[in-house]
Amino acid sequence: MADPLPQFQARQYEFAAHIRDPEKNPRPADVEDRRMRIYRELFYNNVEDFLASTFPVLRKITPDDRWHGLVRDYFSHHQAHSPYFLDIPKEFLNYLENERDEHPEDPPFLQELTHYEWVELALSVLDEDVDSSRLDRDGDLLENHPVVSPLAWPLSYQFAVHRIGPDFLPRAPDDSPTYLLVYRNRDDEVGFLELNPVSARLIDLLLDASDLTGRAALAQIAAELQQPDPQQIISFGLELIRDWRGLDIILGTR
Repeated sequence: MADPLPQFQARQYEFAAHIRDPEKNPRPADVEDRRMRIYRELFYNNVEDFLASTFPVLRKITPDDRWHGLVRDYFSHHQAHSPYFLDIPKEFLNYLENERDEHPEDPPFLQELTHYEWVELALSVLDEDVDSSRLDRDGDLLENHPVVSPLAWPLSYQFAVHRIGPDFLPRAPDDSPTYLLVYRNRDDEVGFLELNPVSARLIDLLLDASDLTGRAALAQIAAELQQPDPQQIISFGLELIRDWRGLDIILGTR
Protein backbone atom coordinates (compact mmCIF):
# COMPACT_ATOMS: atom_id res chain seq x y z
CA MET A 1 0.00 0.00 0.00
CA ALA A 2 1.31 3.43 -0.90
CA ASP A 3 2.56 5.57 1.93
CA PRO A 4 0.20 8.38 2.90
CA LEU A 5 1.15 11.86 1.78
CA PRO A 6 2.88 14.13 4.27
CA GLN A 7 0.37 16.33 6.00
CA PHE A 8 1.44 19.53 4.22
CA GLN A 9 1.08 17.89 0.78
CA ALA A 10 -2.32 16.49 1.67
CA ARG A 11 -3.35 20.01 2.67
CA GLN A 12 -2.07 21.40 -0.63
CA TYR A 13 -4.11 18.86 -2.61
CA GLU A 14 -7.20 19.60 -0.54
CA PHE A 15 -6.72 23.33 -1.02
CA ALA A 16 -6.16 23.03 -4.79
CA ALA A 17 -9.03 20.58 -5.31
CA HIS A 18 -11.46 23.01 -3.77
CA ILE A 19 -10.21 25.90 -5.90
CA ARG A 20 -10.52 23.85 -9.09
CA ASP A 21 -13.96 22.39 -8.38
CA PRO A 22 -15.60 23.87 -5.27
CA GLU A 23 -18.93 22.13 -5.95
CA LYS A 24 -17.39 18.68 -5.60
CA ASN A 25 -14.53 19.34 -3.18
CA PRO A 26 -15.27 20.99 0.18
CA ARG A 27 -12.97 23.70 1.43
CA PRO A 28 -10.48 22.88 4.18
CA ALA A 29 -12.41 22.80 7.41
CA ASP A 30 -10.22 25.29 9.23
CA VAL A 31 -10.26 27.95 6.48
CA GLU A 32 -13.21 30.29 6.48
CA ASP A 33 -15.16 30.63 3.25
CA ARG A 34 -14.48 34.37 2.99
CA ARG A 35 -10.77 33.65 2.64
CA MET A 36 -11.25 30.72 0.28
CA ARG A 37 -13.50 32.80 -1.95
CA ILE A 38 -10.59 35.15 -2.63
CA TYR A 39 -8.50 32.27 -3.96
CA ARG A 40 -11.39 30.71 -5.87
CA GLU A 41 -12.14 33.94 -7.68
CA LEU A 42 -8.51 34.94 -8.20
CA PHE A 43 -7.44 31.70 -9.87
CA TYR A 44 -10.56 31.23 -11.96
CA ASN A 45 -10.80 34.87 -13.06
CA ASN A 46 -7.16 34.97 -14.17
CA VAL A 47 -7.63 31.91 -16.36
CA GLU A 48 -11.00 33.05 -17.69
CA ASP A 49 -9.74 36.55 -18.52
CA PHE A 50 -6.77 35.18 -20.42
CA LEU A 51 -8.91 32.74 -22.40
CA ALA A 52 -11.42 35.47 -23.23
CA SER A 53 -8.66 37.74 -24.54
CA THR A 54 -7.04 34.95 -26.58
CA PHE A 55 -10.33 33.75 -28.07
CA PRO A 56 -12.30 37.00 -28.53
CA VAL A 57 -14.59 35.71 -31.28
CA LEU A 58 -15.47 32.55 -29.35
CA ARG A 59 -16.18 34.65 -26.28
CA LYS A 60 -18.33 37.11 -28.23
CA ILE A 61 -20.56 34.45 -29.78
CA THR A 62 -20.94 32.38 -26.59
CA PRO A 63 -23.61 33.39 -24.05
CA ASP A 64 -22.26 34.07 -20.56
CA ASP A 65 -23.64 30.96 -18.93
CA ARG A 66 -22.29 28.65 -21.63
CA TRP A 67 -18.93 30.41 -21.67
CA HIS A 68 -18.40 30.11 -17.95
CA GLY A 69 -19.64 26.53 -18.01
CA LEU A 70 -17.05 25.74 -20.69
CA VAL A 71 -14.20 27.47 -18.87
CA ARG A 72 -15.21 25.98 -15.53
CA ASP A 73 -15.23 22.48 -17.01
CA TYR A 74 -11.73 23.05 -18.42
CA PHE A 75 -10.52 24.60 -15.16
CA SER A 76 -11.91 21.74 -13.07
CA HIS A 77 -10.86 18.73 -15.13
CA HIS A 78 -7.91 19.43 -17.40
CA GLN A 79 -4.47 18.39 -16.19
CA ALA A 80 -2.07 20.93 -17.69
CA HIS A 81 1.35 19.82 -18.89
CA SER A 82 2.98 23.24 -18.90
CA PRO A 83 3.52 25.66 -16.01
CA TYR A 84 3.66 28.69 -18.29
CA PHE A 85 0.76 31.12 -18.41
CA LEU A 86 1.14 31.67 -22.17
CA ASP A 87 0.54 27.95 -22.71
CA ILE A 88 -2.96 28.08 -21.20
CA PRO A 89 -4.65 28.62 -24.61
CA LYS A 90 -2.83 25.59 -26.06
CA GLU A 91 -3.89 23.55 -23.03
CA PHE A 92 -7.45 24.73 -23.60
CA LEU A 93 -7.24 23.64 -27.23
CA ASN A 94 -5.95 20.22 -26.15
CA TYR A 95 -8.86 19.94 -23.75
CA LEU A 96 -11.39 20.70 -26.50
CA GLU A 97 -9.80 18.28 -28.97
CA ASN A 98 -9.12 15.36 -26.64
CA GLU A 99 -11.13 15.60 -23.43
CA ARG A 100 -14.38 17.50 -23.73
CA ASP A 101 -17.45 15.31 -24.02
CA GLU A 102 -20.11 16.06 -26.58
CA HIS A 103 -22.33 18.96 -25.58
CA PRO A 104 -25.36 19.72 -27.76
CA GLU A 105 -24.89 23.44 -27.23
CA ASP A 106 -21.31 23.44 -28.55
CA PRO A 107 -21.14 24.87 -32.08
CA PRO A 108 -19.85 22.40 -34.69
CA PHE A 109 -16.95 24.73 -35.50
CA LEU A 110 -15.79 25.04 -31.87
CA GLN A 111 -12.44 23.26 -32.27
CA GLU A 112 -11.57 24.87 -35.59
CA LEU A 113 -12.43 28.39 -34.44
CA THR A 114 -10.41 27.90 -31.26
CA HIS A 115 -7.43 26.65 -33.24
CA TYR A 116 -7.68 29.59 -35.64
CA GLU A 117 -7.72 32.10 -32.80
CA TRP A 118 -4.91 30.31 -30.96
CA VAL A 119 -2.63 30.48 -34.01
CA GLU A 120 -2.25 34.24 -33.75
CA LEU A 121 -0.92 34.02 -30.20
CA ALA A 122 1.24 30.98 -30.97
CA LEU A 123 2.93 32.66 -33.91
CA SER A 124 3.35 36.01 -32.16
CA VAL A 125 5.35 34.44 -29.31
CA LEU A 126 7.14 31.75 -31.33
CA ASP A 127 10.88 31.87 -30.67
CA GLU A 128 12.15 31.01 -34.13
CA ASP A 129 15.58 32.00 -35.41
CA VAL A 130 15.10 32.97 -39.05
CA ASP A 131 18.46 32.71 -40.79
CA SER A 132 18.32 34.38 -44.18
CA SER A 133 22.08 34.90 -44.54
CA ARG A 134 22.35 32.22 -47.25
CA LEU A 135 19.38 33.48 -49.22
CA ASP A 136 19.19 35.98 -52.04
CA ARG A 137 16.49 38.41 -50.98
CA ASP A 138 16.10 39.70 -54.55
CA GLY A 139 16.76 36.40 -56.34
CA ASP A 140 14.94 35.13 -59.43
CA LEU A 141 11.70 33.62 -58.14
CA LEU A 142 11.15 31.49 -61.23
CA GLU A 143 14.61 30.06 -61.83
CA ASN A 144 15.50 29.48 -58.17
CA HIS A 145 13.70 27.98 -55.19
CA PRO A 146 11.54 30.51 -53.30
CA VAL A 147 12.10 29.88 -49.60
CA VAL A 148 9.02 30.04 -47.38
CA SER A 149 9.51 31.61 -43.97
CA PRO A 150 9.21 29.27 -40.98
CA LEU A 151 6.93 31.98 -39.61
CA ALA A 152 4.37 31.34 -42.37
CA TRP A 153 1.86 28.62 -41.57
CA PRO A 154 -0.66 27.32 -44.13
CA LEU A 155 -3.96 26.27 -42.56
CA SER A 156 -6.99 24.37 -43.79
CA TYR A 157 -10.42 24.26 -42.15
CA GLN A 158 -13.81 22.74 -42.91
CA PHE A 159 -15.49 25.95 -41.76
CA ALA A 160 -14.78 29.52 -42.88
CA VAL A 161 -13.42 30.33 -39.43
CA HIS A 162 -12.15 33.78 -40.41
CA ARG A 163 -15.74 34.88 -41.11
CA ILE A 164 -17.37 33.51 -37.96
CA GLY A 165 -19.02 36.09 -35.74
CA PRO A 166 -22.41 37.03 -34.31
CA ASP A 167 -23.83 37.40 -37.83
CA PHE A 168 -22.28 34.22 -39.25
CA LEU A 169 -22.71 31.00 -37.28
CA PRO A 170 -22.60 28.06 -39.72
CA ARG A 171 -24.22 24.81 -38.67
CA ALA A 172 -22.47 22.56 -41.18
CA PRO A 173 -19.07 22.50 -42.92
CA ASP A 174 -18.67 24.20 -46.27
CA ASP A 175 -18.65 22.17 -49.46
CA SER A 176 -14.96 22.93 -49.94
CA PRO A 177 -12.14 23.63 -47.47
CA THR A 178 -11.12 27.10 -46.37
CA TYR A 179 -7.40 27.77 -46.93
CA LEU A 180 -5.63 30.42 -44.89
CA LEU A 181 -2.04 31.52 -44.46
CA VAL A 182 -0.92 33.11 -41.21
CA TYR A 183 2.49 34.77 -41.12
CA ARG A 184 4.75 36.98 -39.01
CA ASN A 185 6.79 39.59 -40.82
CA ARG A 186 10.14 41.19 -40.00
CA ASP A 187 8.41 43.75 -37.77
CA ASP A 188 6.85 40.88 -35.76
CA GLU A 189 3.39 41.75 -37.02
CA VAL A 190 1.03 38.82 -37.55
CA GLY A 191 -1.16 38.78 -40.64
CA PHE A 192 -3.66 36.44 -42.29
CA LEU A 193 -4.33 35.75 -45.96
CA GLU A 194 -7.15 33.77 -47.50
CA LEU A 195 -5.85 31.39 -50.15
CA ASN A 196 -7.61 29.71 -53.04
CA PRO A 197 -6.91 26.07 -53.91
CA VAL A 198 -4.20 27.05 -56.43
CA SER A 199 -2.26 29.34 -54.07
CA ALA A 200 -2.67 26.80 -51.26
CA ARG A 201 -1.20 24.12 -53.52
CA LEU A 202 1.69 26.42 -54.45
CA ILE A 203 2.68 27.13 -50.84
CA ASP A 204 2.51 23.41 -50.08
CA LEU A 205 4.79 22.56 -53.01
CA LEU A 206 7.34 25.18 -52.00
CA LEU A 207 7.36 23.85 -48.45
CA ASP A 208 7.55 20.18 -49.43
CA ALA A 209 10.36 20.35 -52.01
CA SER A 210 13.40 22.41 -51.05
CA ASP A 211 14.94 22.17 -54.54
CA LEU A 212 11.85 22.99 -56.60
CA THR A 213 12.14 26.18 -58.61
CA GLY A 214 9.25 28.57 -58.80
CA ARG A 215 8.79 27.79 -62.48
CA ALA A 216 8.77 24.02 -61.85
CA ALA A 217 6.22 24.37 -59.04
CA LEU A 218 3.91 26.46 -61.20
CA ALA A 219 4.34 24.14 -64.19
CA GLN A 220 3.36 21.22 -61.97
CA ILE A 221 0.21 23.04 -60.88
CA ALA A 222 -0.62 23.84 -64.51
CA ALA A 223 -0.27 20.14 -65.35
CA GLU A 224 -2.46 19.13 -62.42
CA LEU A 225 -5.12 21.59 -63.57
CA GLN A 226 -4.73 20.43 -67.17
CA GLN A 227 -4.25 24.05 -68.14
CA PRO A 228 -3.79 24.26 -71.94
CA ASP A 229 -1.68 27.42 -71.56
CA PRO A 230 0.76 26.84 -68.65
CA GLN A 231 2.20 30.32 -69.09
CA GLN A 232 -0.99 31.81 -67.66
CA ILE A 233 -0.45 29.90 -64.42
CA ILE A 234 3.25 30.80 -64.39
CA SER A 235 2.55 34.51 -64.88
CA PHE A 236 -0.16 34.54 -62.22
CA GLY A 237 2.00 32.56 -59.82
CA LEU A 238 5.01 34.82 -60.28
CA GLU A 239 2.98 37.86 -59.23
CA LEU A 240 1.67 35.93 -56.26
CA ILE A 241 5.16 34.88 -55.11
CA ARG A 242 6.34 38.47 -55.50
CA ASP A 243 3.51 39.63 -53.27
CA TRP A 244 4.45 36.97 -50.71
CA ARG A 245 8.05 38.16 -50.75
CA GLY A 246 6.85 41.68 -49.99
CA LEU A 247 4.97 40.33 -46.96
CA ASP A 248 8.01 38.31 -45.73
CA ILE A 249 6.18 35.06 -46.42
CA ILE A 250 8.92 34.34 -48.95
CA LEU A 251 12.32 35.27 -47.52
CA GLY A 252 14.25 35.05 -50.78
CA THR A 253 15.60 32.36 -53.06
CA ARG A 254 18.09 29.55 -52.82
